[in-house]
Amino acid sequence: MPDFSAFDLVIVGSGFFGATIAERCATELGLKVCVIERRSHIGGNAWSEIDPATGIEVHSYGSHLFHTSSEAVWTYVNRFSGFSNYRHRVVVRHRDRFYTMPMNLGTLSTLFGRFLSPTEAKALIAEEVAASGITNPINLEEKAISLVGRTMYEAFIKGYTAKQWQTDPRELPANIITRLPVRLTFNDFYFADDYEGLPLLGYFEIFNRMLRHDGITVLLQTDYFALRDELPQSVPIVFTGPIDRFFEYRAGVLGWRTLDFQREVVQVGDFQGASIVNYPDLDVDFTRIHEFRHLHPERPYQQERTIIFREFSRFAGRDDDPYYPIDRPADKDGYDAYRTMAEAEPNVIFGGRLGTYRYLDMHQAIGAALKLFEQQLVPHFRDGRPLKLPV
Repeated sequence: MPDFSAFDLVIVGSGFFGATIAERCATELGLKVCVIERRSHIGGNAWSEIDPATGIEVHSYGSHLFHTSSEAVWTYVNRFSGFSNYRHRVVVRHRDRFYTMPMNLGTLSTLFGRFLSPTEAKALIAEEVAASGITNPINLEEKAISLVGRTMYEAFIKGYTAKQWQTDPRELPANIITRLPVRLTFNDFYFADDYEGLPLLGYFEIFNRMLRHDGITVLLQTDYFALRDELPQSVPIVFTGPIDRFFEYRAGVLGWRTLDFQREVVQVGDFQGASIVNYPDLDVDFTRIHEFRHLHPERPYQQERTIIFREFSRFAGRDDDPYYPIDRPADKDGYDAYRTMAEAEPNVIFGGRLGTYRYLDMHQAIGAALKLFEQQLVPHFRDGRPLKLPV
């Protein structure tokens, strides 16, 4: 192990939040930074790799689609790779019929078996909502029906939600769904941000370039908790791991969902014709299938084989990689307790999805890291201003 007293900053976790902090501090401030990563690779859940059997770049933890309306974030990430013009569409397979998401005029016209104009679609939804008689929804099912009617709920929401949460939608709180957008046009692009695309060089190369700096030392397969007592208290820490784990679960275990992937090489050039196909029906145990070749149609991938991931969702245990915060009332109370502990923790800043118990997309993690760098780390290291240690 290196002499940690030789570093100006220690970062726990090498996802987009931690990697951005490390790169900015080394490049702009000339700091000596140590990045501690328990996995065998950098990049967190956004890591990608080249599949040895097919030569296709796969996203190791499920498809990651880059999109943002922040010019600052877009400019920053383009320092490390150019981006393609990929526009994401979500395909849904329900009872062996094809639909697109978010719900749009094409989705509705196919579901109801006739061409619908914007006015007709709006009236149809209003009629179904009125027929439900739900005025004060008390669970997720009632809330969804009160927003889009029973037909769309039964087709696209009920089964998918039950599989994602392993819970009957009637037992989930109504506040999980605040809105269900229905586009009254045939626009089926999934995102509406100003910038969208996929890295031409691959996510793996973005992270390699971000952390390829003489001032950055990366320790892979290293458990922060096994060496935390060796770290000098004078060296600030940016912690991007689970905040409940940091405080040894003193306020309880926060609820997370995790994902499992079933990987398969298929002996065809194209398995499903799209990067992601969702399966909302309950008689299919997985939630969706990823086929990564479609993320980069500009690449000359082989046509003999393709690779797919079937995705399964479940509750995360302590030894699992957490993906999505469940954020139940008990979780909110637990996180509030951890936030109070974090504010009193000397010389530690908590960030990223796991450190702040918030669902952050990649662009949001980068944006939060850039903000932290400018508002706290620059004043601290250049001017000696004390760290406020926000959560």
